Parts: sequence; structure tokens; C-alpha cells
Amino acid sequence: MASAAEQLASNLNFAAFAKAEDLKKRIWFTIGALLVYRLGTYIPLPGINPDAFAQAFSSQSKGVLGMFNMFAGGAVQRMAIFALGIMPYISASIIMQLMTSVIPSLEALKKEGEQGRKIINQYTRYGTVLLALVQAYGISIGLEGGNGIVNDPGMFFRISTVVTLVGGTMFLMWLGEQITARGIGNGISLIIFSGIVAGLPRAISGTLELGRTGALSTGLILAIIVLAIVVIAVIVFFERAQRRLLIQYPKRQVGNRMFQGDTSHLPLKLNTSGVIPPIFASSLLLLPATVAGFSQTTNLPAWASTVLASLGHGQPLYMAFYAAMIIFFAFFYTAIVFNPKDTADQLKKHSGFIPGYRPGERTAEYIDFVLTRITVIGAIYLVLVCLLPEFLISATGVPFYLGGTSLLIVVSVTLDTVAQIQGHLIAHQYEGLIKKSKLRGGKRSR
Repeated sequence: MASAAEQLASNLNFAAFAKAEDLKKRIWFTIGALLVYRLGTYIPLPGINPDAFAQAFSSQSKGVLGMFNMFAGGAVQRMAIFALGIMPYISASIIMQLMTSVIPSLEALKKEGEQGRKIINQYTRYGTVLLALVQAYGISIGLEGGNGIVNDPGMFFRISTVVTLVGGTMFLMWLGEQITARGIGNGISLIIFSGIVAGLPRAISGTLELGRTGALSTGLILAIIVLAIVVIAVIVFFERAQRRLLIQYPKRQVGNRMFQGDTSHLPLKLNTSGVIPPIFASSLLLLPATVAGFSQTTNLPAWASTVLASLGHGQPLYMAFYAAMIIFFAFFYTAIVFNPKDTADQLKKHSGFIPGYRPGERTAEYIDFVLTRITVIGAIYLVLVCLLPEFLISATGVPFYLGGTSLLIVVSVTLDTVAQIQGHLIAHQYEGLIKKSKLRGGKRSR
């Protein structure tokens, strides 16, 4: 079966793509949905003075707001209706997943299957609304505190800003779910991906302009290009890397016939959590500073100002927290998506076993041992890929779009989307082969 799939995958071409009507509809739907998202990042909030806001944003674009702007696809820089982006939903997802691990009733819901998952998703939506309300109201207060940013400050502006920003976040959450269900790839990841990709040309031109004016040397620009290529190659290698555990199946007798035992492999990805840890870590680091960063005149206690300054992009405390959160979420999310005990039970149910380990608990312990070791390597890989370029960015002033986190998201989402497209093409070709065999069988029977 595996060899047949590999043969089909190697024969994928434009002719096969042209015949896959369902796949083309999914791709066009995804492109259309992402175009709608990009359009929304250019529709400004009502009551904002664009020139005054642009001047206020430019003075703080090198800090946390610059990174938040990257995840929002440039919507923060233009203070558009999608300025909150999808981050409140991601933050609510983090909180809900943590709660399912510590609250027995939510853990029981998680084990109920599809119905329980729907209820948890509904709770996540409620949490998204709550977080978006708090953030949107804070942003409205921060905008009013700016010098000439709001044309007519007051309660009406605050209400309209909250309604607009919360509505934009909820629309993006719905759009991401629609892309996942009716398009290609993970909708939330693709929304973040499209925002980063849209900013890459401007980031590249800005870097070249820094070189033209002498702010960056030619050698440093070449080093940045080489580093980006190396980082992309490392990401592709580690995202495809697997540890395969040998699985054996004993001989079995069906009636008077004896069937030979078979072997297969249990693939364990080196980075099971994918791009989730950097996104989750960035989301949590952006959350406390989102409001305060919009206004220089915001009166904060001395301790709060000190903490926010220490959490600025490129600061040692920021880097330390970022690395710690990436490692934590790498292990946390891996534990959520892969359960060694369930895998061992499934192997035992189908009479499969790992040579040298008894089926059941011993097999689960061995799988957990291997998974923990490769997750350590995966977490270190994520930290290095995300942080090493960030040191260069903080030292040279290169745009955030060329950082390790953005490259990781772009490459990983691209690999995942291409894999899904190939999966649809393989399924389409299998359906075509089955239909042909049925037609041949029907002709022979006649």
C-alpha cells in the first residue's frame, strides 16, 4: 500500500491537478477567503487620524507593537478593523487547553469525542469574545491618550472601536474555520501566514534601502540572506524528520490458511507540535503590552513601566521568557495531540507489538520515553530557529518579517498545505483507478 502511494505521489502532475475539480474549488475558496482578510487589513477604524497614528506607531514599531503588527498582517500599522487579528482566539485556545488538563469536567468533555470537542470549541469562542472585549477597550483608551490620534474622543468612539475590533476578530475566527472546513490547510495558520507573506516584499525592500543609505553594510545584508536560506533549510529538514519505531505483527491463521507476520513503522515526528509553540509564546508575550504600547502618554506605575521595558523585543527578559514558553508549549502540545497509552492500546488491539517490549503498559512507557527524547530535540530546534535570528534583528534593525519565527511559520504552513494538496491528488487518483477497475469489471461480466 505504501509503495503504491509513493508511486502515485511521484506521478502527480498538472494533468492530475486539472482533473481534480473538488481540489480546485477548495484552493479557489482558500484564495478568496485570504483576499477578503487582506482587504480588511486596509479598512481603517472610524474616527482615527491616520497621519497622527502613523507618527505614533513609527516611534514604537521596533518594539512589541512591531511584532504584533507582523502577526496582524500590517493591520496594526494602519489601525484597521482587523487590528486585533486572530491573537485573542489563539490566547483563548491556550487558556482552554490548559484548563482541560486541570479541570476534571472539561477533561471529561474532551474524552467524549466529537460532541465534547464542539462544546469546548464553543467555550473557546466565548473566551475569545471576552479577551477581545478587554483588549479592544484598552486599545480605545490608549488611542484617546495619544496626541491627536482620535478626532472626537468620548464614549461613542470607545463603543464603536470595541464593536469594530471585536467584530473583526470574530469574523477572522469564523473565516479561519471556513478555510479549514471548505478550503486547503489550517485556516488560522493560513491567516497568519498570509499576513507575514504580504509584508515580506516591503521588509526586503526596507532592508535593501538600509543598505543603500549605508545603515547596513553589504556584507551584513549578504549574511542576512545566507542566514535566511540556512534557517529555511534547517526548518524543512527538522519538520520532515521522523523517528520510526518498528512494529511487528505475528503470524495468524484464518481457517486452514496461515498468513505470514507483517511489519510496519510507527512514525514519530521530531517536532510534533509544529508552529504552535512559537505562536502561543508570541501571543502570551504580546498580550500584556498590547494596550500600553499604543500611547506614550499612558500613565503606568513605575514597576509596570520597568516590566514592559524588560519585555521589549530583543531584551534579555523577553528572550528568556520566549525560550521558556516555546519549550513549555512544545511539550504541552505534544502531550495533547499524541497519547502513548492510546497508541499502545491500539497496537495491542490489532496484535501489533514493538520488538523487545511487552504489549500494553511497557509499550506505552517506551513510546513515551522515545517521544520525550525527540521532543527535547524538537524544542531546542524551535528555540534556536526562533531566537538566533531575533538577536540579529534587535542588533541591526532588520524588519521582523525576516526573523526566525516568521520564517518558521511561513515554511511550516507551506509544507503542511502542499502535503494536503498532494493528499487530495492521491485520493483523487485512487478514486479514478477504482472507477476504471469497476468499469472494466462491468464490461467483463457482460
